[in-house]
Amino acid sequence: MSHYERNTKYLDKHRIIYRQNPTTDTPTEKFDWGWYYEEGTRQCYTLFNSKAKITTYKSLKWHLYVLWYLNPQLDQEGFNSIVKHICERKSGYVTFQVSEQLLQSMVYDVSLMDLDRPPPNKLRKIIFKDSSGLDMRQKLSIVGQMVGRNKITETEIYDAMLLINDNKDKITTTKIADLLGCSTRTIYRNMGNQMKKEKILLNQSIL
Repeated sequence: MSHYERNTKYLDKHRIIYRQNPTTDTPTEKFDWGWYYEEGTRQCYTLFNSKAKITTYKSLKWHLYVLWYLNPQLDQEGFNSIVKHICERKSGYVTFQVSEQLLQSMVYDVSLMDLDRPPPNKLRKIIFKDSSGLDMRQKLSIVGQMVGRNKITETEIYDAMLLINDNKDKITTTKIADLLGCSTRTIYRNMGNQMKKEKILLNQSIL
């Protein structure tokens, strides 16, 4: 893992959007702390919200696609500058060296993508406001209460994993099961290979 700390000051200085709550999906319920989507939403983009860094070319390309999508005001030159910043290891976003050839190839591919189609994204059911004022224990309690209404799916598991990771705690099947109020067998049964990889990446981010 790269030892460099992520530097988002560059993005903030240039007013680059890298987090966005759902824009057209309507929440099932609204609370002081945030929103609940019974069927889930894929419109919640929260880049660089955890300490997990970009470890694969596929993930890097997806992050660039989301940045391009969320910032339609960017021209090609502006986007190129953002990409160079993200791909520089010292900026703290990636764990590997990105060659100039690969960088240009990804910029070209992303620039051709249809911005009328949102980038693929994981389904989320619970979204907390940045200004909720809740500590991690309170958030975990809310997740436990909300997911108790429905059958456990990968969406609930992913939300639980994110909260455990935000608490700088190692994600384990037992901790997920305890949070969601189910058995570890239920977690194993509903956790696909992609989610298992996500669990590994999130755990690596706190090492």
